[in-house]
Amino acid sequence: MERALTPVDRLLDGVQNALETVLGSARAERPNPAADRADVVLDDSERRHAAGLMRINHVGEVCAQALYVGQALVARDAATRAQLLRAAQEETDHLAWCADRLRELDSRPSLLNPLWYAGSHAIGVVAGLRGDGWNLGFVVETERQVEAHLDEHLQSLPDADLRSRAILETMKADEARHAANAEAAGARALPPPIPSLMAAASKLMKTVAYRL
Repeated sequence: MERALTPVDRLLDGVQNALETVLGSARAERPNPAADRADVVLDDSERRHAAGLMRINHVGEVCAQALYVGQALVARDAATRAQLLRAAQEETDHLAWCADRLRELDSRPSLLNPLWYAGSHAIGVVAGLRGDGWNLGFVVETERQVEAHLDEHLQSLPDADLRSRAILETMKADEARHAANAEAAGARALPPPIPSLMAAASKLMKTVAYRL
């Protein structure tokens, strides 16, 4: 029988997750979906653009980790907490895949990852304290907005960058499933202006992370 985790255990797990996420040592449990795609040589402009997009997606996964871990930390229902942590593990896969692709593109993650993580973790805790319905509603809105920007990136990627495309397509399918699972578990629709504020924050993050 597994030992029930105490609040201190969860706090320590959260600290470990933060360090692994920010320091870039996260490991995927699933195979990289780009493994069987040819790594075509891109010209300098295409490579920089692809790297900028993948850096944005890496930051998005840093934020997702922080959000879900923060929400799980204060979730009232064990089933909700388990669902959040399952989603967080898949986001860990995304994080590792994006980091792999950035290295292949001779680039790096965002220099501001500690800031992105801290801010998103705080938002996750606040969302979780509102109750599990709001907690799950936040998941749904987050994943819908992530799906939208993944669609944009899939259209903007260089045509020859099949490795980045394979990663983003798998991520998009996972995000849609996370949103559907949260809706089925009783998510509440977030009231205005929260979705608009989330979109504005996301736009700022994407603008900065593309370069930094």
